This record gives sequence, C-alpha cells and structure tokens, in this order.
Amino acid sequence: MKIVGVTACPTGIAHTYMSAEKLTITAEALGYEVKIETQGAKVENVLTKEDIATADYVILAVDKEIDTSRFAGKKIKKVSTSRAIKEADVVIDETISGKGLISLEAKSADVSSEQPSKASLYNHFMNGVNYMLPFVIAGGILIAISFAFGIDASNPDSDSYNALAAAFSKIGGDTAFGLMVPALAAGIAVSVAGRAGFAPGLVAGTLATVGGSGFLGGMIGGILAGYVAHFFANKVNVTKSLASIYQLIVVPLLGITIVGLAMVFIIDTPIAWVLNALTGWLNGLGETSGVVFGLLIGVMMAADMGGPINKSISTFSIGLMSAGVTAPIAACMAAGMVPPLGLALATLLFKNKFTKEERTAGNSCWVLGASYITEGAIPFAVADPLRVIPSLMLGSATAAAISMGAGVTSMAPHGGIWVMFIPNVINHLFIYLLAIAAGTVVTAISVGLLKTPLNKRKNKEEMI
Repeated sequence: MKIVGVTACPTGIAHTYMSAEKLTITAEALGYEVKIETQGAKVENVLTKEDIATADYVILAVDKEIDTSRFAGKKIKKVSTSRAIKEADVVIDETISGKGLISLEAKSADVSSEQPSKASLYNHFMNGVNYMLPFVIAGGILIAISFAFGIDASNPDSDSYNALAAAFSKIGGDTAFGLMVPALAAGIAVSVAGRAGFAPGLVAGTLATVGGSGFLGGMIGGILAGYVAHFFANKVNVTKSLASIYQLIVVPLLGITIVGLAMVFIIDTPIAWVLNALTGWLNGLGETSGVVFGLLIGVMMAADMGGPINKSISTFSIGLMSAGVTAPIAACMAAGMVPPLGLALATLLFKNKFTKEERTAGNSCWVLGASYITEGAIPFAVADPLRVIPSLMLGSATAAAISMGAGVTSMAPHGGIWVMFIPNVINHLFIYLLAIAAGTVVTAISVGLLKTPLNKRKNKEEMI
C-alpha cells in the first residue's frame, strides 16, 4: 500500500512540516509506503509523476488552495494540517477505509491555480499575512540593527549620525515597512481573485498607508479589491477576440479606479479615525489595563499555538507596529516563546511524567522557544490537551501580563532571543527576560502538577 500527500499551511512554516512528519511516521508505523510533499517556504520532497501514478491514495493536509490537477483520477483525502497533526492515525484509517474521499476528473482538475478559490475569509487574510511577513520580519530586524548604532544614529541632524545606520533604517523602516500594508492587501486580493486582484490590492494597500487607515484599511481594501477584480475578471463574459485586451487593460483599470475611489472617499477617513483612537488608547494604557490586555494576549497566543487565534492576535500586534504601538508585539513574542520553553523545563523537572520520546522532543523545544516558534508545543498539547493547553495559557498569560504591565516595547516583530541583545531593540530588557522566565516556570510547574505519572497512567490503561 502506497500513500502520497501534500501538506501546506498559510504561512508555510511549522504546521506544514509538523503535519508531514506526523503523517509519515504514522503511515510507516502501520507498514505503508509513504511520501509527503511539503509546500512551505519552498517546495520540498516533490512528488514525481511516478510517485503519483503508483500511489493508492493521496492525502492533502492543506489550509490553503493548491494545484490539484496532477492528482486527477486518484482517491483523495483532504483535511486540515491541524487535524493531520492531532489525528494522523484516524486520517490514515479513514483514507484506507474510503471514508470522505474525493476524486477529481481529469477535465475538472485541469483548472488554473489562479482561479478564485472557495477559501474562507480567514484564509484570505492569512494569505495576505503570508505576503506581508517577509517585509515585516526583515524590515523590523533591519530597523533593530540600525538602533544598535544609537537610538538617533539614523537621523542626519543628530551628533550620533551614522551612514550605515541611516541606510538600514531607510531599507527596513522607510521601504520594507512601507510595503507592509500594500503587500497585505495585495495578498488578500490575490487569494480572492487570483492574479487579477494583485494590482487593485496593491493600490488599495498603498492608499491605506498614505491615507492613514493603516493595516485595518489595508485588510478592508484588500477584500474589496479582490471581489471587485473577481467580478470583472471572472464573472463578465467577453468575446475571445477581446479577451486578452479586456484582461490586460479593462480589468485592472476598472478595479483600480473603483477600489481607489472607495478608499479615498469612503474607507480611509473613518478607518483612520478608528485606528488613531485605538492607537491612542493602547499608548495610554496604565499599568492595570496593560496587565489585563497582556493576559488576553497571552491566552490567545497559547490557545492554539500557531492556529487561527494565535495568528489573529499576532497579526493585530504586527499591524499596530505601523502605527507606532510596539508594546503588544513584545508581549506576543514573550507569550509565544513561553510554551515550548515551559515544556522543555517540565521534561527536566518532571521526568517521570513524560515518555522518552517526549523528553527528547523537550530538548528541541529549548531552541524552538528561544526562536519564538510556538508550534514546538503542539506535540505535547496533542498528546494531553486537557492538562497541557491550560498550563500553556497560564504561563503565556503570566509572561505577557508582566511585559505589558511594565511597558516593554520591541522594535523587532520576530526573532526571539536572537534579537533581544541588539542595543535599543527591547526596552526594559531585564524585566522582559524576567517575564519570559516567570512564564516558563509557571508553565512547567502547572504541567508537572496536572500531568499523571507514567506508572499510574500505565496502571489505569491496564485496568481498562
């Protein structure tokens, strides 16, 4: 029996590879031949025509649209990456038993990957985030590097002016960060309408940046641009003789014009007011309000460890950076680091409550946590969700509450511990490290107290 598959998540990072690994290990343990292609930051372990032709079943663990034309005529099981991680054995069993399989006909499968998908609004937004993240991460780190030369080193009028610092600031802050919202809007529009959405989406995001509506305006403009472009590109029928001119000239002209006018006269002003009010409220948070907001950030970051809830609050916090609000992203990073770090510590302090495999996984969690890869905690949460997830939420809430309450800010949106020691990137660095340490300890102790020792667990299983 041979199984092939593809895994792909919106951001192309942790869930893509974790679902592939889980499916591979589970299938091999059941005695099946398996090969899984990962469509992450780059496509790896690519399925050949021979692989697909000789496969009995295809498993697609995907959270975004992919080209399925090559699987025409095969028996296909389609699930989310999170389900593949949590229930790989069930997914494979359902596949082999024929439950919930789909089959693509050759004609219907030969559909361009650029046709509009039936993705949810969340998927559209996540596609925009996927477009935006490279600008945010690279731009944020370059800004952080510029601060290493001095807080005012990029200012030509400052006595501490440094040309290299100014260059890093111009590349990261003025340019990469300036493209953040346009990339977000373009990615959303492309997810809705395919290639036709790119130009109006880019214009909508640029107008949101210039008009002051920021990331909120970019999200709204991206959705509008996508559906306007989708209507003109895919719903309006023209004769074949005019099709190429229509798609090249008429569609982008109408899309950009309609979306542009909507942004200028309808969307920008009210959304800019909302964003300014939100920015003012966040900047004016007192210690108590900051702690409460931090608790919320921590709970959301640990609730699904890289899933929709986690991505929602982290994307919101990244968007606030464009408005000059940098405390929430610091709290997010602390809260996102704590789950893997806390579990790594728990495997050392409470060895009798973890299997040998879990203790081995705990070693890698030190690096994953330090690198702000929250998904490193997923295997532990899947194995014992009722005890592990509440412990993670408690620890992350502790770290984020301390961070927000102390007014810690971060000029870098990602990077974990590796960017913390660049001068002027994190203010109140000692308190920030204390927050992460406190959250890590709270997580470890909570997990240790709640989990059942292995020997007692085995006794219960034998009794059952």
